[in-house]
Amino acid sequence: MIDTVTGQVAAITKQYVVVVVGGVGLRVHVPATVRDLVDGPGHTVTLYTHLHVREDGLILYGFAEQEERALFETLIAISGVGPRIALALLSTLTVEHIHNAVAREEPDVLTRVPGIGKKLAQKLVFELKDRLILEPSLGIAALSDVDTDVIATLTALGYSVVEAQAALQAIPRDAPADIEERVRLALQYFA
Repeated sequence: MIDTVTGQVAAITKQYVVVVVGGVGLRVHVPATVRDLVDGPGHTVTLYTHLHVREDGLILYGFAEQEERALFETLIAISGVGPRIALALLSTLTVEHIHNAVAREEPDVLTRVPGIGKKLAQKLVFELKDRLILEPSLGIAALSDVDTDVIATLTALGYSVVEAQAALQAIPRDAPADIEERVRLALQYFA
């Protein structure tokens, strides 16, 4: 795995920058925000990278910050979201804007990105909320005692913690705070 690339910029295009490392020019696909930060040919740049392996080749993606790379990797792990969509998201919105849209459950923010429609935006918010729930900077409220008990009950029934969290997220906001009712509603998620 190639974690970082440091070298001289040889060329900048709309999709990628060419970084010369040890005499070898590496084509690194970057979001527009990173491309705009690069000073130009001849300047030294350091990029946090992700090597994407496909049947037809290896593609290197680069980011200015580790948080951008981590979000990119989280995005491409979602079914139906490839590197092109992940790069479009990071080209249009900052990591903080994406986190806030997920925390506030505002898929309309994500629809501003070219190539992301309403359905995909809703899916991204749902999937990312599950994956980013442990991030304290998101402003997501801590789980109540009842919800903690619901997760414990579901895991005792054999569901994974991730599945239990997804079921918990599917419970309507206006559902009663009774643990048995919330467990029943959570189990409907799996039906």
